[in-house]
Amino acid sequence: MLDGIRIIEIEGIGPGPFAAMTLADLGAEVIVIHRPSTPAARRDQPANPLDRGKRSILLDLKDPADLEVAKKLIASAHGLIEGMRPGVMERLGLGPDDVRGLNPRLVYGRMTGWGQDGPRATQAGHDLNYIGLSGALWYSGLPGTPPMSPATLVGDIGGGALYLVIGMLAALIRARDTGVGSVVDAAIVDGSAHMMNLLMSMASVGGTVTARGQSRLDGPHWSRSYRCADDAYIAVQALEPKFYAIFLDRLGLSEDPEFMRQNDKPLWPRLARRLEEIFAGQPRRHWDDLFDGLDACVAPVLPPRDSKRDPHMAAREVWFGQGDVLQAAAAPRFDGKKPGPPKEAPERGAHSDAIRKELEL
Repeated sequence: MLDGIRIIEIEGIGPGPFAAMTLADLGAEVIVIHRPSTPAARRDQPANPLDRGKRSILLDLKDPADLEVAKKLIASAHGLIEGMRPGVMERLGLGPDDVRGLNPRLVYGRMTGWGQDGPRATQAGHDLNYIGLSGALWYSGLPGTPPMSPATLVGDIGGGALYLVIGMLAALIRARDTGVGSVVDAAIVDGSAHMMNLLMSMASVGGTVTARGQSRLDGPHWSRSYRCADDAYIAVQALEPKFYAIFLDRLGLSEDPEFMRQNDKPLWPRLARRLEEIFAGQPRRHWDDLFDGLDACVAPVLPPRDSKRDPHMAAREVWFGQGDVLQAAAAPRFDGKKPGPPKEAPERGAHSDAIRKELEL
């Protein structure tokens, strides 16, 4: 879909490389500028899975000769992705104002946690810090327990990388039509707060309140995960009354006067404890079979290696690899076609000579 689009990625960690990988999955040519020195965490791994489908060149951006190579690459590109703290690219001579003369149409993608400005802009932080401040962490977890979200998904990936991709694509369309580039400021605090808008839209009808465990999606007995007899888990989110009715009927609770009061908030904790006892009485496979094929909004909670073997996930060919070393296929899909196995990730610097030759260096 993005054939003919060239993106230059400045090596970073987390959401920046993920955003560049996503663009590569969509067909863009992505050239990642790797540092000559391998990060300690990667010394035993010749290739980073997030570099799949990319080309790699080793450059020391503090070296004047290598800096010129980087500028030539940037001049040839449609977009650039960097994830440095504010001011770092400017000190290298590669900030937006520095490269605008080289490439006026360039879409300059900046990936940070706090954003390019504001009191925290230059402070260190990580996923939980950003989504904690943005409000996105507040409803994660049960009442009385510390809020905790799935690792990286809400902040680094959802609020960060994917918002950078959205911004890059919008700015690339604008640059194609006008010849004028843009600076895309993708901050995890901004994106993760923006993702809250669906939940916050429910506040107007009383579906979302500030108190944890009292909103329609973070407290009810019908919107939780439950432990099974084999220490596996089952996820329940029977939100609509018609699905809740199927859920109760399958459990033999459709005539229970308390369970019939689906939205009676004072009952939620007690009904949750009753469901805890029920689900703890049988292994997860029992519940899988009991709810199989029904619109009860019940599904198993699976680790990725087990998700790979699930009939639905296997039919869609979502996961590739073995054991815990897995990668998910590209998403979304176009024209009903399966994306196939992930592309190979190159070793660091694998294309250095070829890229220099293309630049006539």
